[in-house]
Amino acid sequence: MYLTSEKKKEIFAKYGKGVSDTGSCESQIALYTFRINHLNEHLKVSKKDFGTQRALLKLVGKRKSLLSYLQENDIERYRSIIKELGLRK
Repeated sequence: MYLTSEKKKEIFAKYGKGVSDTGSCESQIALYTFRINHLNEHLKVSKKDFGTQRALLKLVGKRKSLLSYLQENDIERYRSIIKELGLRK
C-alpha cells in the first residue's frame, strides 16, 4: 500500500502542528497533495483507468477548496504551504 500509517504520521508531523494534528488545513492539503501525486503517476501508466481519473479530479477539487478557504482566512499560512509543497494557483 502506498499510504501507510507511518507515512501519514510523517506528513502530519512535517506540515501540521504535530503527529496527531490531522485536522489542520496544512496537514490535509499536504495529504491530498501526496495522494494526487501518487494517482498522477498511476495514470501515466494506466491511461484508461477512468475510476482513478475521477478520484483524482475529486481530490484536486477538495484540495482547491481547502486552499481557497486558507487564502481567504489566513494569507500567510496559505503562502507558506504553497511554497513548501511547490504548488501554484
